[in-house]
Order: sequence, then C-alpha cells, then structure tokens
Amino acid sequence: MKDKVKLDRIDLKILKILQANAKITNAQLAQEIGLSPAPTLERVKKLETSGVIKSYHAKLNTQKVGLGVSTFVMVTLKGHNKDNIEIFTESISEIDEIIECHHVTGSGDFILKIIAEDIAAYQKLMLERVTNIEVVDNMQSLVILSTFKDSKVMPIP
Repeated sequence: MKDKVKLDRIDLKILKILQANAKITNAQLAQEIGLSPAPTLERVKKLETSGVIKSYHAKLNTQKVGLGVSTFVMVTLKGHNKDNIEIFTESISEIDEIIECHHVTGSGDFILKIIAEDIAAYQKLMLERVTNIEVVDNMQSLVILSTFKDSKVMPIP
C-alpha cells in the first residue's frame, strides 16, 4: 500500500475516539489521549490533510426521516468494458437514492445500496431510472428486512 500513512499509538487512539464521536471537543479529545489541546489539534489537522480522515458526517435514523426501504441490487452490465463502466457510474452518480456503489467480482459487476421512502418509491426508481441506464443488462434486488450491525468504525490495523 503505497499511500499508507505511518500512524503512531496516539494517532490510532485519536482515530478510534473520533470514529466513535466526531463531535468531541478538542479539549475532551486532548484529555482522553493525554496531550494538551494544541498538539492534539495539530495531530487531528495532520490526519485530515494527509487524507486519513476524509470527512465528518451525521448518521441519520432512516425511519425518522421517512426512508423505510433499503435494498442491495446486484447489477450486471451488457459488456464489462471501460466505456460501459463509465456510462454506468456517471448515470448512477445522479441518483441520490443510490447511496453506495461497489465494483465487485463474482456473478455481477456492481452492487448498489439503495434507500427509498417505501416499496412504491423503490419500484418507481427502479423502473424509471435504474433500468433505463442503457448499459444495464440484468439486476437482482435484495430487500433488507432488518439490520443487526451497521458500523462505520474502521478496524485500523
């Protein structure tokens, strides 16, 4: 891994704490890692500028914001070539309900995570937007019935 950043014990502790609570104050973080606030802030800024910390997000309760259906969709393209991949990825980047897209190995080419208000909204999205992407050959939908683990915390080696 040529882009790997060298992290020491304190950096790893900072990353673990920030993944659990990105809203922690610098003073609280400094206290938890055993440094004063100035060097703590310096370390966090270094982790941000090096790209180790990509961004900060609020994790929403999907039910409370009216998003009741989540699915995984395995997509197979008509041909697995650079042009088709670009057409597909550009097309799906314009669909807000597709919240994840992964290029995968196996029986399909991509796996998407899609979130919608309800089954009717999901069906409309699939029929009017996703199936109309010209390079899509086949799709298989898997409706998520319940989720038992949804961690965004990375296990840093």
